[in-house]
Amino acid sequence: MTGRTIKDTAEAWEVRGTRTPFQGKKTSVRTDDVVMPDGSVVTRDYQVHPGSVAVLALDDAGRVLVIRQYRHPVREKLWEIPAGLLDVPGENPLHAAQRELYEEAHVKAEDWRVLTDVYTTPGGCDEAVRIFLARNLSEAEGERFEVEDEEADMELERVPVADLIRGVLAGELHNNCLVVGVLSLVAAERGDGVESLRPAGAPWPARPFQA
Repeated sequence: MTGRTIKDTAEAWEVRGTRTPFQGKKTSVRTDDVVMPDGSVVTRDYQVHPGSVAVLALDDAGRVLVIRQYRHPVREKLWEIPAGLLDVPGENPLHAAQRELYEEAHVKAEDWRVLTDVYTTPGGCDEAVRIFLARNLSEAEGERFEVEDEEADMELERVPVADLIRGVLAGELHNNCLVVGVLSLVAAERGDGVESLRPAGAPWPARPFQA
């Protein structure tokens, strides 16, 4: 239909029963008995996730700050943009993003905007991610954050946007936040410009927060 507005909308089908067969440190698995449109009831298993933030940090030379980190579930070292969990319910996502940029790259940014909001795998997980665009970068003050586990082996690079786009389209870069982030950046630049992006404190219905 020409001229139709395409927009996701909130909707919640009836749940007859729910249980949590697994409870982990940060996430859990939930099993819901969901009523279908024809009245039948089916079982749906999915991961319950606190939500995440990611930061596409763009420097004055048009390079994106990326990190290389081992990801055990896929048995690969992936190039990613800085990201992390929303550890506290209701946490302001901007504050969480600023923290992750500092901890993973020891960098701060003066200009922050919302690049895009995504559900990573809505068929099996309720994780929502807010990806920020951060500009006007500089070295953070103070001592570097002490990393551990997989983060202790991280590599840090600044890569031109065009190189990342080439890697994405060639099937060489797979991290969802990096892929969505760089493609969204190019779309914004070719559209109304990054100045038209939503402000950093824009509402986020998927993960409501305190200003």
